[in-house]
Amino acid sequence: MKFENIERIVVEVPSWLGDSVMATPTLQNLERIFPESEIILVGSKVAIDVLEGFKNVKESYVISRKGNRTINLYKISKNIGKVDISISMRTSLFSGLFQFMTKAPIRVAKSTSPNSMFLSHRVKAKRDLHQVEQYLTLLEFLEEEIKPYDLKLNFQPHKFQKSTLGINAGATYGSAKRWYPEKFAEVGQKLSDRFDIVLFGGAGEVEINRDIESYLVERGVKNLKNLAGKTSIRELAEYIGGLSLFITNDSGPMHIAGAYKIPTIAIFGSTNHLQTDQWHNPNQVIVRKEIECSPCMKRECPLKHHECMKMVEVDDVLRGVGTLETPITLSKK
Repeated sequence: MKFENIERIVVEVPSWLGDSVMATPTLQNLERIFPESEIILVGSKVAIDVLEGFKNVKESYVISRKGNRTINLYKISKNIGKVDISISMRTSLFSGLFQFMTKAPIRVAKSTSPNSMFLSHRVKAKRDLHQVEQYLTLLEFLEEEIKPYDLKLNFQPHKFQKSTLGINAGATYGSAKRWYPEKFAEVGQKLSDRFDIVLFGGAGEVEINRDIESYLVERGVKNLKNLAGKTSIRELAEYIGGLSLFITNDSGPMHIAGAYKIPTIAIFGSTNHLQTDQWHNPNQVIVRKEIECSPCMKRECPLKHHECMKMVEVDDVLRGVGTLETPITLSKK
């Protein structure tokens, strides 16, 4: 089936930062298949911010968390006006309702019991696919070649004066994904003679990074900058894009680093590295422990022991650093 006269396409993008970065190959395919069409993005503020700069995106709408959600979605649908295709990367009842409100003749999403009744094209979830591939399956109805593009962000990397290590000790999804601040700090200390260090984190991760900063300062590390809670999404991407090395939990910033192919040590515990590791980054090393209960995919450890992260040692991460393309001489501190 060929789709002609497609003028406007609305895409409801994922809520989370990392998922939105992983949605960029889908947007690139839409721009290639419909080069003359306008794309309208709808989503959370972090999603809209990180997806800035795609050439066919002519309008963006942030879904407000204040007030009545149904009314907010209705207002957005009215502001958008006529659209030809509606694609949602979410599966909730509200997402399905929003697609129905757009009155698009073609409404596509992964089909679940909450949203199925609102869709014209139902996509069956496929297990064991990377999250990038999951989003790409939403375009299969077009019967066009779907290309597995690299991730794409439209911000210019920051130029640091010296080789710089970024540390991201947070993970918004939950504590089960987080390695321990004191261990991040020890890794930073070991590498501080080779790299300047920048700490990253969101507004809810300021205290974690303050602890890491204190640990490093007490041990004489002075080439340190703490940016936790101080960056916009654009600034976060620009700074991460200029790093020489990034050490991180499975998180949104990890996927930003993947988009820029930054050498990355990614520490996984409760989540599935086969589905949410960095897409097409040849410079990533995954550090994880193979235990029976991992990945559990829970926000907090359901068994209350958090062994998937406790078992990861500083030396595991440092060995990972040593296996990257450009071997790094480790400090003896």
